[in-house]
Amino acid sequence: MISLTQIGLFSAASVALIFTPGPDIIYVVTRGMAQGRKAALAAAAGFGLGNFVHTLFAVIGLSALLMTSATAFQIVKWLGAAYLIYLGIRMIRSAATASLADAGPPMAPAAVFRQSIVANILNPKVAVFFLAFFPQFVDPGQGSPRLQMVLLGTLFVLLTLACFGLVGMCAGWIGQWLRQNSRMETRITKTAGCVLIALGLSLAWPHQQ
Repeated sequence: MISLTQIGLFSAASVALIFTPGPDIIYVVTRGMAQGRKAALAAAAGFGLGNFVHTLFAVIGLSALLMTSATAFQIVKWLGAAYLIYLGIRMIRSAATASLADAGPPMAPAAVFRQSIVANILNPKVAVFFLAFFPQFVDPGQGSPRLQMVLLGTLFVLLTLACFGLVGMCAGWIGQWLRQNSRMETRITKTAGCVLIALGLSLAWPHQQ
């Protein structure tokens, strides 16, 4: 159904992006530093599980589009590749130190979980990213595109839970490291940007691989 090459490329790109410093991972770190591991893991779970909703939206929308027109689906893939390249360029150009914002007043882990999952679901940038990211790894010749997207979405959620969970467990150390290693943080962001650009370029012309 999904080749090992697809899984490998998808996992590598996903992990690179998940670990890129951003509002979600910074929130996990700050919650962990302010309230401990339970709060950090609650935030990680919220951000991770919220991706199931974005997966559902992507599956419904992209599957309907593929059923309507294979050409239209290919156009969406090209537009998605262009969007990934655009995101990569933006990340490289704006690679600056992300500040560890105040985590706010103490909250119960359940409240942190609810806040995180709602923030993820209501983030339009995540929805647009899923619509651009998923089609790059869907091959109609490998079977049901809908099932492929469901499997990829589930894999992305599991990777997010694992990566953010690790961040939550090590929140104190990571927070200190981020404050003291701004250059390395910038390099991570630039590397992730390069990953997006390479992904977009390589997948925009699949027959040239």
